[in-house]
Amino acid sequence: MNRGRLIVFEGVDGSGKSTQLQLLAETLRRRGDPLLVTKEPTDGSWGRRIRAMARSGERVAREEELRWFIEDRREHVAEELAPAIAAGRTILCDRYYLSTVAYQGARGFDPARLLAEAEAEFPLPDLALIFEVDPAAGLARVAARGGVAEPAFEEAEYLARVAAVFRWLDRPYLVRIDSSPAVETVARAVRSVLEERLGLRAG
Repeated sequence: MNRGRLIVFEGVDGSGKSTQLQLLAETLRRRGDPLLVTKEPTDGSWGRRIRAMARSGERVAREEELRWFIEDRREHVAEELAPAIAAGRTILCDRYYLSTVAYQGARGFDPARLLAEAEAEFPLPDLALIFEVDPAAGLARVAARGGVAEPAFEEAEYLARVAAVFRWLDRPYLVRIDSSPAVETVARAVRSVLEERLGLRAG
C-alpha cells in the first residue's frame, strides 16, 4: 500500500487557506480519493482549550500556550494523521506545526528552534502551502465574514510579526501562493502546484 500524503494549508488569519482547503477537498471527493480533512487546533480536549482561550482574549503564559499546541498535535498525529498516512489516504490539514512556528515565534520563541523540534517529532508534510496576504487585508476578510472572533490572535501588530516568520520559513516541502487574487484564481494556482509537486491532478 502506498504511503499517504500530508498536504498542509498555512497562513495568517484571513489568508483564505480554509476556503482553498474546502474547494480542493470537494474536488478530490468527487474523484473518489481516500481523503482525510482535518485541522489544528483539533476538536480534542487540548484544541478546545486553545479555542476557548483565543475567543476569550485572556492570554496564558506563552510557555503554557506553546505546550497546549504541542500536546494537541501529539494527540492529532497519534489518533488521526499517522493512521491515515499508513492507510494511504490523502490528508488536507488546516494548520500544522508551521503555524506554531509562526504564531509562537511571534510571541518571542526562537522560530528556528521551534521548527527543528517539530520536524524531529512530527511527520513532515509532503507539501505545505503558505497562503500569503497582507495581514491588514486578512483581518478585513475576517471582519467581513463575521463568525466568532479570536482576539488572542487576530490583532494587526501581532499578525504582522506572524507574517514575518512565515516569510522567513524555507523548506523544500514549502510553496508560497499569493492569496490576494480572486478565489478561483488562487484555486487554479493550488491545483497547479499539486500536479507539479505531487503528480496529483485536481482539476
